[in-house]
Amino acid sequence: MTARAERRSFWTWGYLSDEPTEKERIAVAKNLARRLGTEITPPRVPDISQLKLRNPRIAVPSKYKAWVTNDHNDRVTHTYGGHPIELLAALRGDFRHPPDAVAHPRNEDELEATLSWCDDNGYTAIPYGGGTSVVWGVNVPHDSASAVTIDLDNLNNVLEIDDVSRAGRFQAGILGPDLEAALRPNGLTLRHFPQSFPWSTVGGWVATRSGGHYATNGTHIDDFVESTRMLSPTGWFESRRLPGSGAGPSPDRLVIGSEGTLGIISECWLRLQKRPRYRATAGVIYPSWDSGCTAVRHIVQTKLWPANLRILDPVEAGNNAGLDGKQSLVIIGFESADVPQGENIAVAVAIAREYGGVIADEDIVVDNGQGNTTGRTGPVGAWRSAFIGVNAGLTAGLGLLTDTFETATTWNNWPNFDAHVRERVGRVLRETMGESATLSCRFTHVYPDGPAPYYSFSGVAPRGGEAEIWRQIKEEATASLVDAGGTVTHHHAVGRMHARGWSQQRPPLFGDVLKATKATLDPNGILNPGVLLKI
Repeated sequence: MTARAERRSFWTWGYLSDEPTEKERIAVAKNLARRLGTEITPPRVPDISQLKLRNPRIAVPSKYKAWVTNDHNDRVTHTYGGHPIELLAALRGDFRHPPDAVAHPRNEDELEATLSWCDDNGYTAIPYGGGTSVVWGVNVPHDSASAVTIDLDNLNNVLEIDDVSRAGRFQAGILGPDLEAALRPNGLTLRHFPQSFPWSTVGGWVATRSGGHYATNGTHIDDFVESTRMLSPTGWFESRRLPGSGAGPSPDRLVIGSEGTLGIISECWLRLQKRPRYRATAGVIYPSWDSGCTAVRHIVQTKLWPANLRILDPVEAGNNAGLDGKQSLVIIGFESADVPQGENIAVAVAIAREYGGVIADEDIVVDNGQGNTTGRTGPVGAWRSAFIGVNAGLTAGLGLLTDTFETATTWNNWPNFDAHVRERVGRVLRETMGESATLSCRFTHVYPDGPAPYYSFSGVAPRGGEAEIWRQIKEEATASLVDAGGTVTHHHAVGRMHARGWSQQRPPLFGDVLKATKATLDPNGILNPGVLLKI
């Protein structure tokens, strides 16, 4: 498959065609100005050719120039990931730490040559998929003497489909939409849809333990991986393709979530499924956050395995689903390729009503294979449109600081956990951005033993001071998650951003084991230094 020719945006998610227009940005700025009672003008997007970069510190040997470049635009577009603070720096023209060269190997031989070249010369090597990391996972470390970003965009093919076992072998650089398009003629699908789906890659999903939109059962990429193939500086690391095994620790578990620190994933086998035909959805309204959370727990513990089981707190439901700001919204959705879902949605709604939920029978939408639209109307449809329509560039540089953090904890810990996080993060929000700052929560995933809450915050920050305010909020958020017994990340990965928090969460000896593993696979420490751990 030919790599996408369109250039990535350097200041927002996606490609040039994904960038918001100046007209759209002006409209958002006017709306925000009316809300805040002050004049706001969107910053001018700089011309990429005018951005200032330091000179490359690496001369590319002639034998590598067919796939390795010092090109200005390539270096610009591989400087940052997708975090709001990074994108704000890009919009302001701050590119102090670009890679010195960018490699686009076209096959595994060129991938081997590139990694050997980096290892022999002590160049930092940064594996790169779609560039959507929001945890500083693809950035050049500030103390790096020289760095090569290795972009796998040319390794983007479907290599094999096993219809009998329902699995596919994919190169790591294939983008989500291209993967699904290739599977559609076979009537198959992966059904793994992270919010970064249009721009992220299979290799990135595996490397970061990506989580898809589906709320229960088959949510993380872990659930789909059948085997992996990864290149380290000391050689190839490839697991046997098996549906399951009890033979010792799993080699795949070492690769999944390694975040480019142990090797570069070149391909993997992933479990597939038939495309769904039967669907059912419902949006249930609750008078409070607590009552809705209780209902969600009982639904998931019934093990009906809905594809979607989310709750939006009153702030989320008011802002994005059209409710009154006092009620919570529980979204329930089922899908199957083979079995009608009317009975499942009926059982789930009965449980939801038992714990105080309100929904009219006519608002339960069932598609028994006729192609009826589900999940597109009412509060559920409003929230879906707001969620899918997010564009990171619309509010960049307008003085509005927004971000998210996500975690997971057990049900018995949940009420106290939520109160703890809201109190601590709410306090620092008020201290840094005033009483108008907001903090909201929704569940992105739920398990029989606990939820995965996803917190969002927003407030007005002085232009130029956003990064420092964000740092204060983020540090308090991470500390509150660890102190309350949660994880520092549920599906956004560790990167450099969460490395310190993760070191407090994991067993100390596990850190030593991981360092020993890295010393075996990457003895010179060139692969993504500072991500996951410091050596």
